[in-house]
Parts: sequence; C-alpha cells; structure tokens
Amino acid sequence: MFSRREVLRWSSLAATLPIMSTPAFSQAWPAKDIHLICLFAPGTSPDTLTRVLAKSLQEVSKQNVIVENKVGAFGNIASEYVARSKPDGYTIYIAPGGSALAAAPHLFKKLSFDPLNDFEHVTTLATLPFVLLVAGAGPFKNVADLVAHLKERGDKASYGSVANSFLLSSELFKQQFNLPTVEVKYKEPFTMMQDVVAGNLAFTHLDWLTASGYLKDGRVRAIATTTKERSKALPDIPSAGESGIANTDVSGLWSVHVAKGTPKPVVDQLETWFNGIVATAEYKKLMDQFGWDALPGNSQMLRERLILENQRWAEYVKIAKIEAQ
Repeated sequence: MFSRREVLRWSSLAATLPIMSTPAFSQAWPAKDIHLICLFAPGTSPDTLTRVLAKSLQEVSKQNVIVENKVGAFGNIASEYVARSKPDGYTIYIAPGGSALAAAPHLFKKLSFDPLNDFEHVTTLATLPFVLLVAGAGPFKNVADLVAHLKERGDKASYGSVANSFLLSSELFKQQFNLPTVEVKYKEPFTMMQDVVAGNLAFTHLDWLTASGYLKDGRVRAIATTTKERSKALPDIPSAGESGIANTDVSGLWSVHVAKGTPKPVVDQLETWFNGIVATAEYKKLMDQFGWDALPGNSQMLRERLILENQRWAEYVKIAKIEAQ
C-alpha cells in the first residue's frame, strides 16, 4: 500500500516524462476525456502505476486522462467493464494480463466476458517476479538450506499463502522437491509476514514491493525469485533457475487492453504512446522502485504472451489443486 504522499510523489515524477511525437490521423482521435481502468484500490502500487501512465498519456494525447478504480471479484468487475465499453479507445484497461485475463478461465466456472477475444490487446508494460521469503533471523541462507529443513520436518512444516499467484509459486516449489509442507491460508499479507518473521511459517511467496519493508530492515530474507532468469530489477536475488527450481517461471504481467472492435489506427497509436512512455528513463526508475522490469512490446507479442500464460495457468491450477469458483 502506498501513502497519499508517495502517490503524489510518483504523480509529480510522471509530469517530467517527455512527450512523444504523434502521427496524424484522418479522424479526430482523441477528441475527449480518456479513462484508464485500474482493478486495484487507490493507494496500491498498481494504482500508482496507472496514475503515472495517466499523467504521461495526458501529455501525449492532449486530452484529460481520468483513472477509475473498479475493484472487486478478483478483477472480473474491471475486466467486464472494459470488455462491454464502447470500442472507441476512450476506455483503457491497465491490467495484470496474466492473472486477470489469462488465468480467469481456469479460476472461474462462469465468466461474463471472453478474456482473449473480447479485447484488443495493445501492448505490454512490465513484468514482476515474485520472491521466496524466509525469516531474516532464521538459518536459511539459500534454497538448499530451506529444502533440507523441509524434508526433515515433513508435514510438520508449513508455508503461508495469500493469493493464487503466490500459492501457485509455493506449490510448484513443493512439487520440484517432493515436499509435504502444509499450506496455511491468510486473507491479507501482513499477518502472514508476521508469522514468517516469527518463524511460525517456514516460507512464503510474495511480490517484492509488498515485502520491501520487511526486506529492507532484515526481518525477512529473499532467497530466490520465481523466474528462470535473474530479474534486472532484483539483480541481487538468485533466480529460480539458478536455485534448482527448474519447473517454474512464474511472474506477473502488466499490459494495456481496450474493447474488441476498437479501430486499428487507435490501437496502433496507443501502442506507440505506451511504448514511448515505457522506454523513458523515468519509467524505468519507477520500475526499479517497484522491483519490476519494464517491458515494451506490441499487440501481437501481448496476444501470444496471453495464450502462453493461459496454457501455463491451466497447468499451474491443476498442480496447486485450485477449484474454480
């Protein structure tokens, strides 16, 4: 969660981002307010990202850009809102494309939208690895130390989970080493983190930003990420691949989407604008603060990535034994 002061600080930073050139359109677009849809609450890191993008998009589009927070139903409220919006490019979804769209068919029995075919997928924004966390005062310095302990403790050891992406990361870790470690569910991360610090939990997976305060003061230690390659934003943390966790490459994907049927010139212009923003040094600095990696892309790249993410989530949900709601 970001404080109001932090949100305002990053919004001020966005004002310094340079304006990218705009090719001329035969039609007058954009000609009115643009709305960016965020599925998380105000003050969260995704909300901060959306507001930074809104400020930059306002400068290049020469139109007012408004952030709307559509919170609830694991992102389905926001996804449906955008899917059912007028396909004119004025309603833009800033979303975790992997978990909000690609994963949705495997997590929910009935959806009011088609995650792949009810959208024009504009471009990618960033990826974020998750981190494997243990108590800072504990004896585990690396994955090998943790695995040896968990094998010795058997089903007397436990780990914490607070969201599906983190649950999947932990279950993949368990499968890799054939561990019987028991899951303990939490409704929010901060109580869970207190139990990690106290040694009541052997480990958990979480995003770096949520865990950053605990990491900075040494209350917890990050011993691996959940990706095969080492993260550029987290260069000091070994990757899953380096740590012997060969069956996982889990990361969050942030991306831009509009309603199906939005004219191609509009989609192309949005792709150009967002990629221009992502390429700036100021945006990359923000990503470093978040522990995320900037990821410019294009519409085809994003669609292919979503198809791949969909396939991965189908496999991951089976491994984690998550029942569709």
